[in-house]
Amino acid sequence: MSNHKITGVFSAAATPLNADGTPDLSLFTEHCQRLLQEGCHGIALLGTTGEANSFSSSERRAILEAALKAGVPADKLLPGTGVVAIPETVELTKHALSLGVTKVVMLPPFYYKGVSDDGLFAAYSQVLEKIADARLQVILYHIPQVSGVPLSIPLIGRLIEAFPDTVVGIKESAGDFNNMQAIIGAYPGFSVLAGADPLLLPLLKAGGAGCITATSNLVANSLRTVYDKVHDETQAGAVEAAQARINAYRTLSNSYVQIPTIKAMVGLKTGNAAWKRTRAPLMPISDADYVALSEAYAKLP
Repeated sequence: MSNHKITGVFSAAATPLNADGTPDLSLFTEHCQRLLQEGCHGIALLGTTGEANSFSSSERRAILEAALKAGVPADKLLPGTGVVAIPETVELTKHALSLGVTKVVMLPPFYYKGVSDDGLFAAYSQVLEKIADARLQVILYHIPQVSGVPLSIPLIGRLIEAFPDTVVGIKESAGDFNNMQAIIGAYPGFSVLAGADPLLLPLLKAGGAGCITATSNLVANSLRTVYDKVHDETQAGAVEAAQARINAYRTLSNSYVQIPTIKAMVGLKTGNAAWKRTRAPLMPISDADYVALSEAYAKLP
């Protein structure tokens, strides 16, 4: 995996909220530090799990700045900077670069559906040409079931060819292992990162670079075990046990609405019920579901 420019276990970090709905920066930075201590190589903040598209640009900047101020190293942060408007994507990415954060995860413009590869190529190209910073490394974000805008394999290739030192990876969150394998086969050295925890082990075996996942908010140590020991045949049992634990947590979180459930599970793990809060239109897990979730959580390995 040494040929990948970005590789490892990255948490798609959830974002805690204060009672008034504003980001709880203190609790967030505490969470980031805990994730690193538990084995994450870095924090992919302000993504889907982090409710990024429910926050304003100023809130997103404040969240990133708070992580750095709290001592989270800049090279361990991968903020999401892709939004609908090209100028705003440029602004958020330049802000990250101004703070020494050089790796970002970038959604395509996602409001208009059915757009062509030419249109998506033009959008990404305009963003990268306006930024024009050799330090920047971009992880494309493929999550068509949420964004409604898929990133095709030919489009990925065009972007790699046009920006070989900048477009260095993709978070593949469609959960399509065949697509992941096809990207790996088409573009050797391009970092393919799983967005679904159960696919980490098979992806690493197929030459993938790692993961950016929601369940890492809960079981980062198990994900790190899989990443570190996947190619050590003497550790096959430990790897399989770690992956089974990951899958159990993922299955439980997917038994309800995922993001509110992940946040509630972080609250159960840390003993802080403030984690149950979400920003509309997402709603916190219901009281009845929370009781059932708590009982199931207590039985997890």
